[in-house]
Amino acid sequence: MSKFKEYKELNLPSIHRDILSLWKKNDVFKKSIKNRQNGKSFTFYEGPPSANGMPGIHHVIARTIKDLFCRYKTLQGFRVDRKAGWDTHGLPVELGVEKELNITKEDIGTKISIEDYNRACRVNVMKYKQSWESITDEMGYWVDMDNPYETYNNKYIESVWWLLKKLHEKKLLYKGHTIQPFSPKAGTGLSTHELNQPGCYKNVKDTSAVAKFKIINTDLSRFLFSKTTKDIYFIAWTTTPWTLPSNTALAVGKKISYTLIETVNQYTGDIIAIILAKELIGSFFKKEDENRDLNNYNVGEKNLPYFIIDEFKGKQLNNIKYVQLLKYALPENGDSFKVLIADFVTTEDGTGIVHLAPSFGADDNRVAKKNGIGSLTLVDEQGRFTKEVHDFYGQYVKDDYYMPNDNKPKLPVDVQIIIKLKEEGKLFKSEKYEHSYPHCWRTDKPILYYPLDSWFVKTTSHKERMLELNNTINWKPASTGDGRFGNWLENLVDWNLSRSRFWGLPLPIWRTEDGEEEICIGSIKELKNEIDKSIAAGYMKKNPLNSFIAGDFSEKNYAVFDLHRPYVDEIKLVSSSGLIMTRELDLIDVWFDSGSMPYAQLHYPFENKDLFRENFPADFIAEGVDQTRGWFFTLHAISTLIFDSVAYKNVVSNGLVLDKSGNKMSKRLGNAIDPFSTLNKYGGDATRWYMISNAQPWDNLKFDEGGILEVQRKFFGTLYNAYSFFALYANIDNYIYTPNSCSLEKRDKTDKWIISELNSLIKEVSEQYEQYEPTKASRLIQDFVINKLSNWYIRLNRRRFWKGEFNDDKKNAYSTLFECLEVIALISCPIAPFFMDRVYQDLYSEKKSIHLSDFPKHNAKNIDKNLENQMQIAQRISSSILSLRKKEKIRVRQPLNTALISSSNVKIKENIIAATEIILNETNLKNLEIINNNSSIVSKKAKPNYKKLGPKYGKQIKTICSEINNLNSAQIKTLEEKNEIELGSGLIVSIEDVDIISEDIAGYSVASNDLYSVALDIHISKQLKDEGMSRELVNRIQKIRKDHDFLVTDRICINIVKNEELESVIKNNLTYICNETLTDELNFTKASDSSYEKIKLIDNVFCKILIFKKSHESKNNI
Repeated sequence: MSKFKEYKELNLPSIHRDILSLWKKNDVFKKSIKNRQNGKSFTFYEGPPSANGMPGIHHVIARTIKDLFCRYKTLQGFRVDRKAGWDTHGLPVELGVEKELNITKEDIGTKISIEDYNRACRVNVMKYKQSWESITDEMGYWVDMDNPYETYNNKYIESVWWLLKKLHEKKLLYKGHTIQPFSPKAGTGLSTHELNQPGCYKNVKDTSAVAKFKIINTDLSRFLFSKTTKDIYFIAWTTTPWTLPSNTALAVGKKISYTLIETVNQYTGDIIAIILAKELIGSFFKKEDENRDLNNYNVGEKNLPYFIIDEFKGKQLNNIKYVQLLKYALPENGDSFKVLIADFVTTEDGTGIVHLAPSFGADDNRVAKKNGIGSLTLVDEQGRFTKEVHDFYGQYVKDDYYMPNDNKPKLPVDVQIIIKLKEEGKLFKSEKYEHSYPHCWRTDKPILYYPLDSWFVKTTSHKERMLELNNTINWKPASTGDGRFGNWLENLVDWNLSRSRFWGLPLPIWRTEDGEEEICIGSIKELKNEIDKSIAAGYMKKNPLNSFIAGDFSEKNYAVFDLHRPYVDEIKLVSSSGLIMTRELDLIDVWFDSGSMPYAQLHYPFENKDLFRENFPADFIAEGVDQTRGWFFTLHAISTLIFDSVAYKNVVSNGLVLDKSGNKMSKRLGNAIDPFSTLNKYGGDATRWYMISNAQPWDNLKFDEGGILEVQRKFFGTLYNAYSFFALYANIDNYIYTPNSCSLEKRDKTDKWIISELNSLIKEVSEQYEQYEPTKASRLIQDFVINKLSNWYIRLNRRRFWKGEFNDDKKNAYSTLFECLEVIALISCPIAPFFMDRVYQDLYSEKKSIHLSDFPKHNAKNIDKNLENQMQIAQRISSSILSLRKKEKIRVRQPLNTALISSSNVKIKENIIAATEIILNETNLKNLEIINNNSSIVSKKAKPNYKKLGPKYGKQIKTICSEINNLNSAQIKTLEEKNEIELGSGLIVSIEDVDIISEDIAGYSVASNDLYSVALDIHISKQLKDEGMSRELVNRIQKIRKDHDFLVTDRICINIVKNEELESVIKNNLTYICNETLTDELNFTKASDSSYEKIKLIDNVFCKILIFKKSHESKNNI
């Protein structure tokens, strides 16, 4: 029975399944943790996915990145605990349930109780849990799925409440009424980091309006009316006409120059006067139409005539009153319909006058409040006009809000409003306008800016500290930390924490009705005590936490009460002054849930204090680039505000996975890749290796299955062939690897070289892993396997393995190749865990997994850079010679006589001399000659450049040209080095004046580069030709042996039909042919039958041949 397992073909999916089965059977993951129990801790945080959606191919790359560094650190001896987690709250779950139950947010509490709704959410959130566990298992992502943290667990919630209480105690939690991003289709406000998720801003085409606001003639505006007898209008541009019914003010820039212009209304033909920023006149009028007669204008003409009447600064327009544009309602809480000065007004676009609807814009609201301007909120939280807007009542302000079965009007409401303005003579201009508009990250519908009461975390108070700590984090890539994340922190606003939903982590704040007294609960024990006080005050009859025992951390004890809505809403507490307090009904931002996981996953500070201190902050986290302003931010914000610390030391932010054309994947486009079928088809190793080696993790990956096939063929196929080659011959010789059995000093030169390269590889790959550069690591390994181990070492030493006795030299070759295969498996297994485990176990013929082994350490004593340089130049020289063969169409099996090599670099010459034998063998040459300069190889001549010389020298041209033609090689070399040369006549010519022509020496093919020149003797003598043909014959015989499934040790007999040309070739090279093919008898026959095969040797030379296994002793015969 063979010691080393042999295979008929490479089947990565089959290996994947076999190894996965072995891992499960032997509980290898748990053993890998247990084996490092006393090792130094390396902390990894798992960003929790939501299991109410299916995993995609992008999750495979994200999890590969996480897995490979955890595996690497485990091999290094670290204890790497990896706790899985589930993100169980938030919009994805709620929207999924609403779709499933065919309800909307408004139906919750009426058609369905909050209790039943949340029960459905609890079930829905784990809808695809099995699929997530399956993909995790299949791709080889080792993470503890048996004991995950779940954000809806009472213990988890208690830890989050503790964090919120800490913020409350630090005065970092407050309630405010502000204009916030609001998602009508989700029914909740959004934080700025949610709004800045990738893809949230989309280009849309809206119908814009330039509305006319009629100025009232008062003392403040009299200077305008003194210049014209026409009605005067402020014109203001908006891309959201639906906000015009809620207009309560206009804004101008204090120092901006404005003009009073007489012109015409293009829709009515009326002559009017307008106020417009001077810099924007060209956006509405053409210079040639200035001072054109207004009375000659015909309605519908595009070019409007105009007269500039006056010019003034914006400050002169301050507080001028105007007539309400659309008279639906009046604001009850302040002044209205006048011009204000605002710092955000520009002349980049529009009219230089901004329409203000304080309910629907943060800047609008700020300047309105500052000036005592009231607001109108004529749109409800569903995104529909209220009853005050009688002619548009109930219509959505955005067409995207309509459901398929809704009674959708023919025209969008923006267009309807514009038509109304046009009919009432209040429209100056309207056109389609493309701009970027924010959309909800979960519903994919446009958001509105809306006035809401919300709770905020005062992150701005710690902005500088967050920036300081961010500078200590190792971001991969660094540009994300400095750029995307750093810029986000530079422009930080307070974190909108509260959400107006039902399924989520409740805000643990109870307040009196007047808002003067409040309490933030930080534990279940505290809540239980506060309820007891409430019972004593008569506000509650019984304590729902009565059976909860403080200090008992059993799951049973923590299951006595559900901290979600509606149960927690029913709890009433008592204030210090004796007033009843009710809970603020908001939930908290789901990103706060996940950002709390370093603490809540351990139920800190109630349990595991020592374990937390040992594992905080994380050494490493990794997620997609979309988490830069999501999970990465919330982790950083919470840890800074509460612990004055980073939450993670190293972070890899991976890019998007696109289709092979660079398009975003989606089910709608039909270009989404199913991760399950991909893993099943190609196996986890090829998929993982392709994703890591193809592009840096932080670059977008253009996913192409052809790339996986290439990885299978080039990398895994080459490594498989190297192992198969080793196993085949090692089994023939009954080789058994014994560590340290042969010293490096006694090994062959090529052995020493590949061992040196191997140790250099270990060093470089370790450095790349340490720097979180897996792509560089994988490419180094790939280059070593393909270009150094397979294409060079094995090829150079093939005869050592299958020829000759089983002596020390052969054992050294086996040991060298074994060590290379072992190390490659060990340093590659973090990325390709299945196949490398198979190789490792096959090498040792035991069932110990590679993942229970140690990562190799390089031995500096075994690194010989001089030897590596020798081999590198040997490879380069060989490559140059082989390229010349290809150029001249001379087969590699055709021996050639000589190659001449010239170089001015002494070290290169020394390396070439040291590697001469290797170069000769690799390129099939007889001789290699080193010459001192390339003049013997390349002949150079100088020719005059008449176009350059003529205009310069005129009559002297004949003499100069003669001198240039006579320049010798030394003079040409001087010209090339100094870019100019002095001729015999005393004139100096530059290299631009001369054309230098290189000519190869006769009978040679030449190639040159910066380091050396090579001249290959391409003359083929009769003897060389015969030798080449014998090599072709050997090649064909070996192919037939393989096709007939002969063993490599089988000795054979050969019959060849007589052929005069071939007969002399065989006679002259008989010993070589027989030794190479293990032939004991070779006969020429006069005839052949159907059992003979016709083979082509070279050009038009054919022969008929019969090969069969030797059946008796015989002599070589012809």
